[in-house]
Amino acid sequence: MSRTPREIFESYVYAGTVSRDADALAEAFTEDGVFEAPLVPDGASLPRRLAGREEIRTAMAAYYELPVKDGRSPNFQKSGYVLHTTADPDVFIAEIDTVFDGDGDSEATAVSLVQIFRLRDGKIARLRDYFAPDLLS
Repeated sequence: MSRTPREIFESYVYAGTVSRDADALAEAFTEDGVFEAPLVPDGASLPRRLAGREEIRTAMAAYYELPVKDGRSPNFQKSGYVLHTTADPDVFIAEIDTVFDGDGDSEATAVSLVQIFRLRDGKIARLRDYFAPDLLS
């Protein structure tokens, strides 16, 4: 039985944002899967484009070893998302609003982003992640 867009999206978020598990994240992609973050500037800690499961695994493992900006983490109870299916059953769009709690000295920060998923055989063949690149620095 094939997984739904919701199941694919939630397992992707759990592997990446929640557990920061590069192996699990890479396994969400097809062998030749592509991760793209078109708004990320050259030289950023997160590469703009990763091609192939092994490149995704290696690059994300290195990225997850870096300290999280300001030590912050998302507040999943305050955050939310909406999935939009398309006429193509292998394409869906995630509209995400993530809330990062303040550190005591600062207020919570809300960040909105959009991800476009293209699937093949129940795995991510291409993911375009459109988010504010200043989240990385």
